[in-house]
Amino acid sequence: MRHTALYQPLAALFISLPLLVAAPASHAQANPDASALYQALGNQAGIGLIVDDLIVLVLADARIKDSFKETNIKRLSQLLKEQFCVLSGGPCKYTGDDMKLVHDKLGITASQFNALAEDLQIAMDKHQIPTSTQNKLIAKLAPMKRDIVTPKM
Repeated sequence: MRHTALYQPLAALFISLPLLVAAPASHAQANPDASALYQALGNQAGIGLIVDDLIVLVLADARIKDSFKETNIKRLSQLLKEQFCVLSGGPCKYTGDDMKLVHDKLGITASQFNALAEDLQIAMDKHQIPTSTQNKLIAKLAPMKRDIVTPKM
């Protein structure tokens, strides 16, 4: 496994991208190019492998594993797979709740958010996902920061 310092540039991208609204799932049907990311991630099977490895990494990551003590990991895994599929232009439907609602009272910090982003990069590296493809997925996920991270008071 690579040193996490190598992941700081992409993590910085993850947290500093403009806060854009993700395209709706129907966008993939209106724009065939929208599903290129889904295909580059390996379709549902590839996304499933990435998420499975992400979950293992998160649960072993001392920086964030305690945040998931009360989490239904099987459900989290399912929802991440759905979310990544939808955001990448795949034919899935996200069945989870709104990100702001789910994370509202959890006190998630920017450091924790960045740690998860680094773990996602490691999982994608393991599956030889090209950096350009990783950046595209991260760009789709980055706007969620405002709904996940608790603002400092």
